[in-house]
Amino acid sequence: MTLPSLETTPIPGLVVVRLDRRDDERGFFKENWQREKMLAIGLPDFGPVQNNVSFNGDRGVTRGIHTEPWDKFVSLATGRIFGAWVDMREGDTFGATFTLEMDTSVAVFVPRGVGNSYQVLEDATAYTYLVNEHWRPGISYPALSLDDPTVAIPWPIPLAEAIISEKDQHNPALDASTAIPPKKTLIVGALGQLGRALHAAHPDADRVDLREDEGVTALDLTDAEAVAAWPWHDYAVVINAAAFTAVDAAETTEGRVAAWAANATGPATLARLAREHRFTLVHLSSEYVFDGTAPLDPGHTEDEPLSPLGVYAQSKAAGDLAVGLAPRHYLLRTSWVIGEGNNFVRTMRSLAEKGVSPSVVDDQVGRLTFTDELVRAIGHLLDSDAAFGTYNVSNGGPAMSWREIAQAVFERSGRSADDVSGTSTEAYADGVRAQGKPFAPRPLHSAMSLARIRATGFEPEDAMAALDRYLAT
Repeated sequence: MTLPSLETTPIPGLVVVRLDRRDDERGFFKENWQREKMLAIGLPDFGPVQNNVSFNGDRGVTRGIHTEPWDKFVSLATGRIFGAWVDMREGDTFGATFTLEMDTSVAVFVPRGVGNSYQVLEDATAYTYLVNEHWRPGISYPALSLDDPTVAIPWPIPLAEAIISEKDQHNPALDASTAIPPKKTLIVGALGQLGRALHAAHPDADRVDLREDEGVTALDLTDAEAVAAWPWHDYAVVINAAAFTAVDAAETTEGRVAAWAANATGPATLARLAREHRFTLVHLSSEYVFDGTAPLDPGHTEDEPLSPLGVYAQSKAAGDLAVGLAPRHYLLRTSWVIGEGNNFVRTMRSLAEKGVSPSVVDDQVGRLTFTDELVRAIGHLLDSDAAFGTYNVSNGGPAMSWREIAQAVFERSGRSADDVSGTSTEAYADGVRAQGKPFAPRPLHSAMSLARIRATGFEPEDAMAALDRYLAT
C-alpha cells in the first residue's frame, strides 16, 4: 500500500485525503485509517476513541449541518455522498464553505468547530466516522439550517425532494453571535512569579491556584473530586506553573509531603488528564533534577540522566518523568527564576540600598531566568508548533556565580562590587544548620545547554540585559 495524499481546502484544518483503494473482480480493499501513514502526510494525531457508522437506505437522505465538539475523520464504506462543510468557528473564515462529492476512495478530516453535513447520492450508503471524544448524554452543539442562504450549499438533490429529519428541518440560520470560540488556556499556579507573568501575556486565560484570589479559582490537583469536576475538555493548553519551591523546607516532615504533592502528584495528574482530553501540557521544571556535576560547557543537556540530590529535586524529577508520558507536552527546565515578588535580585537590591555588605556563595554557577523570558519561550514553542519534548530555558550569556550576580546588582545600584564578599556553599550551609534550620543540597553547576531551544528559532536574551531592564522597572 502506498501513502494516501492530502489536499487542503478554504476552511483551515479541513483536509481531503485521497485513499489508496485497490480494486479487483471481488471488490476493493483500502486502509481507511492508518495512523502512521496519516501522520506522514500531515494529518494531526487526533486520537480517535470511537468509530460510528451511519447507514442510509435511500438516495436523497440529507443530514446536518452539525457542529459537534470534537474532531472527525469521515469516509464511506459503500456508496456515494455530496459532503458539505461550514466553518462555524470565530475568526476570519467564519461561514466559509467547502463541498465535495465523495466515494469510498475519499476521506475528509473535519476539525472541531466545523459544521458537517452530507447528502446521499446512492441507495445503501454507509457513512463512517472516527471521533476523538466519546458521546455523552446532554451534550449540545450548534447546528445550521440546510437551506441557509448565506452559505448557499448547492445540494445536487433539491432539499424539497430530500429526506430530512424533523430536527434538521428546524435548524437556525447562520449567526455570528453563535460562533464557536477556540479552546482556552489554563494557568495552574497562577499566583506565583511565573503565573503572574503568564497572566499578563494571556489575560483571557483561566487561572487556578490552591487558594482563591481575584480572578483565580481554587483548585487542588490532589483533590480527586475537584479534579473530576473541572471542565478539562474546554482547554487546548494547560500551563503548569505550580510548584513547591521552598528547597530547604522540603527537607522537613511536612515539607516533604507538600513538595511531593505539588511537584510530583500534581504533574502526574495533569499528564493523565492531557492524555484523556488531548490538551497540550506545558510544565515548568528545574535544573535541580541534576546533581550539578556536568561541565559548564555545554552544561546540562536535556537528555542527561536524572540525578537529583535533595527532596525538592527528587520530587521535581518524579514530576518530569510523569509529564513525559503526556502525548503533547513541553517540559521546560529552567534555573534561578526572577519575577514579581520576593527573589534574589530584589533582596540584593534592598541590601545595596540599605548599606549592607553581604556574603554570597561563589561556588554555585548558573544563569538567571527572568519570567518574561520563560513566557516568551512558552509562546514561541506553542506558536511555532515545535516538536514536543523537553527544552532547557534560561536567559543567555555566560554562566555566573550567585556572588557575581549580586555584584552586578550592587554596581547597578550605585555600590561597589567589592561590597559583596564570597563564601562557599558548605560554609553557608554550616551557618544555616547552626541555627537549627534544614539545608538542602544544591547542584554547584546549574548552567544548561540552550542548543535545543535555539534550534527551534528561539534566541535567549542575555541575562545582564534582562537584569538592567528588570532593575529599571
